[in-house]
Amino acid sequence: MEDKRPIRELIACQKSGWSLEQRFYTDPEIYKLEIDQIVMRNWIFAGHESELAEPGDFKVFRVASESAIIVRGQDNKIRAFANVCRHRGSLVCLEDSGNTRKFECPYHAWVYDTEGQLVGARDMAEDFRKEDHGLLHVSIESVNGLIFVCFCDDPPSLDSAKRDLAEPMAMFDFQNLKVAATRTYPIAANWKLAVENYQECYHCAPAHAEYAKMHTLMLDKKKIDRVQNHMLEKMPACGLKKYHYDFTDTEAPKGQQGYAYSRTAMFEGYKSGSRDGEPVAPLLGNLTDYDGGASDFTFGPVSFFLAYSDHVVGYVFTPVDQLNCKCEIYWMVRSDAVEGKDYDKDNLVWLWDITTHADEKIIVNNWAGVKSRYYRPGPFSGMERLENRWISWILQELRRAPSVTS
Repeated sequence: MEDKRPIRELIACQKSGWSLEQRFYTDPEIYKLEIDQIVMRNWIFAGHESELAEPGDFKVFRVASESAIIVRGQDNKIRAFANVCRHRGSLVCLEDSGNTRKFECPYHAWVYDTEGQLVGARDMAEDFRKEDHGLLHVSIESVNGLIFVCFCDDPPSLDSAKRDLAEPMAMFDFQNLKVAATRTYPIAANWKLAVENYQECYHCAPAHAEYAKMHTLMLDKKKIDRVQNHMLEKMPACGLKKYHYDFTDTEAPKGQQGYAYSRTAMFEGYKSGSRDGEPVAPLLGNLTDYDGGASDFTFGPVSFFLAYSDHVVGYVFTPVDQLNCKCEIYWMVRSDAVEGKDYDKDNLVWLWDITTHADEKIIVNNWAGVKSRYYRPGPFSGMERLENRWISWILQELRRAPSVTS
């Protein structure tokens, strides 16, 4: 029988510690609420400043039905603009990236400079004011070289994240990384299933043989705690300090974007995420050696980073529509590393490329089952703690939507 309960009742009846009811994945009205209340109101990782090294460098960043032009202006400042012409709404920039001194709308040739100002519009009325028709700004902030975009005018503050993560990020010198490779993985499933999958390692041992042989996160928490010592003993000599921040979105101070940081041991014999456990790039920042660990950073609900001692992998999960999403992955190395000499791109991307392809199959299979008339929510394991907490936050945010509270 079709579930026709009001959304507020559906949220109220969701069983704590269990996976979501089917309608949270299949109901178009709930998807619209998620876009308006969650996706567009939180910061999303959109790249690294190194991708926009010169004035005029730009990239287009797409989330669901929105599109932003991120560009370094001739004044050297990085800005983000809605990719929507102020004439009749056409997309202005159809290229993914490049370098330019102007953006010309392909429909009626209105022209904008790299600071978003309208500089050319043919055959307009005498009282037409170009200064009133510049591209609309999209919220943008940089955190130690990482670019974040938010598609609302009053985004949560990143101040707490910037303050508390400054030292952990400095260990890996995020500011002076560069993007060595980036890939986009389409996933034919509701976006929440992709984020849920990333946040739990209950599936890692049976699904990711390559990952499981090197990362202790595939163990339960008690076992992880027992194998941490070999990393903790090496950290000081390698230039690493022990930090742990866990202000994820369910616990973030009011008005602040959620964030988290932790470092976890790899199995002994592994220095980095590679085929043989050996380094794939030069050490980051001022690190002097490998401690046998990997760090996890979280910014907001869909942006995640894994920092090995020699490279950083950034992941962002975003919806395309209700039935499809994508995972974009960035592999970053120190800015002075030379491809072919200091790192091989194929070796660099190997682990997370093969893991993400496997995850795509897992998520699509999960989606097929969730859509079945026989789907019923099930209880979470202890290794799905972060997924459980993320779902609690999703419900919290949906509960706050005006259409739900009214």
